Amino acid sequence: MGLEHVWLLLPDFALILIGYLVCHLTPLNRSVWQQVDALVYFFLFPTLLFHSIVRHPLDVSQASTLMLGGALLGLGSIALALSLPYWPGLRGRLEPRLHAASAQVAFRFNSFIALAVAQKLLGGEGLLLIAVIIGVCVPLFNVAAVYPMAKHVGRGLGRELARNPLIWGTGLGLATNLLQLAPPSWLEPTLGRIGQTGLVLGLMAAGAGMRLDALTQAPRLSVAVLGIRHLVTPLLAAALVWLLGLQGAQATALLVFSSIPTASSCYVLAARMGYDGPYVAGLVTLSTLLGMASLPLALTWLAPAV
Repeated sequence: MGLEHVWLLLPDFALILIGYLVCHLTPLNRSVWQQVDALVYFFLFPTLLFHSIVRHPLDVSQASTLMLGGALLGLGSIALALSLPYWPGLRGRLEPRLHAASAQVAFRFNSFIALAVAQKLLGGEGLLLIAVIIGVCVPLFNVAAVYPMAKHVGRGLGRELARNPLIWGTGLGLATNLLQLAPPSWLEPTLGRIGQTGLVLGLMAAGAGMRLDALTQAPRLSVAVLGIRHLVTPLLAAALVWLLGLQGAQATALLVFSSIPTASSCYVLAARMGYDGPYVAGLVTLSTLLGMASLPLALTWLAPAV
């Protein structure tokens, strides 16, 4: 079973690698990919988030416990990521701007990998359950991702959130879903293609912005952030499954959500806000690799235990 999950992650990692090779081995250098970054951040990713949410109707009454589990899992991982500068062994050893840019890697997630895995394991029910968690966590995670970066560059949080197109896409998607509205059927194929384009170009842009030596500047921070994402968060999810009494598909959905790689848009957000994009892109790449292990392990070892 574990090998099947690994294969689901290979296309995303391949796109990151292709972006790196295209940027460094062809005339399509970094100046070209800066424009791609802007296109992904301001148009493609917001459309992707909107479409991912509106295409799966939310039934709040039937999924309230799962929503609570997703919110608690998100709050726990956010608290761990933002508190890293106060941990023993890390106090005074983390560069504040680098931590502000990379903390988001510890709690954000690749929604398309989550949807793909959930559909393969649980079919249509899995898509619905993951959509519920996405609807709860995306606004929370975007606020937590923007806050430390806005703080360090001296910008107001409200201003940065109001200007964040990822939050606009998420908010409009949730409002449309809860009002039981839907895009017209003739628009669905176009939205789907825009979303897939955003996924592909976002991953390639992460690879294009990556410097393989960038991670060496903060190894302690890298280990801590990725440790939260791929070790602590799955264990926390297993504890929440047990405490909340989640069973069957809902338990599996929360474990899938907890163990997938971080969002490729981490790089896009950090770069657009003036932070160290190559370092964050390196974390995204390593997270994709680690997800090829953490996802099968969570479903193989933790799922039977809960």
